Amino acid sequence: MKKTILILIGFLLLTACSSKNFDTTEALWEYIKAPENEYIHAKTINGVAFSLVYKPTDLLVAQELGNTKNTSLVDSLRNKYSQYLYFNLSMSKNNQELLSNVAGDKQQFGAMVNQLAFGMEQKAHFYTPKKDTITMADYIYPRMYGMSGATTMLLVYPREKKVTNAEYVTFTIEDLGFYTGEVKFKIPTNIFENEPMLRFK
Repeated sequence: MKKTILILIGFLLLTACSSKNFDTTEALWEYIKAPENEYIHAKTINGVAFSLVYKPTDLLVAQELGNTKNTSLVDSLRNKYSQYLYFNLSMSKNNQELLSNVAGDKQQFGAMVNQLAFGMEQKAHFYTPKKDTITMADYIYPRMYGMSGATTMLLVYPREKKVTNAEYVTFTIEDLGFYTGEVKFKIPTNIFENEPMLRFK
């Protein structure tokens, strides 16, 4: 029993030492968006800009807390959101949403609306080096109706051991009709284990 407690304390201390802590969501986002920290991955292929950003648990917690300062909810919200991995996927062409680039073709526009709203689980793939596929748990695609410079959606995957035990995972997105071919991102899993945190006060 004592040995188990000591191991647990050691793990907590290691996590505390290896995780960055921030006072504001703005400061946390600045850290995430620095390419050297490997939370953001970006490519531009055939004029289409792709950006994949891992969204740490505490950003979801802060979003749900909103303006309330009820810090007693933090632990339960962390437990709720830490069951999953969240990624913001952004895609744009000519600094516009993808739909804005096919607006003149009604058939293509309708097909793309349907693809983005209902079919991304067939287009986006997430797997380990052993080719274990991680099934998408959910995704959220908010229609911006041309008011944004990119098509952005939130992709949600279960935080499975076969993911966290791997050295890296691969995320791919199939061609959406812009002649990009399959776009691939290699993501180191240490960003999930040592993800930055917020100091909730």
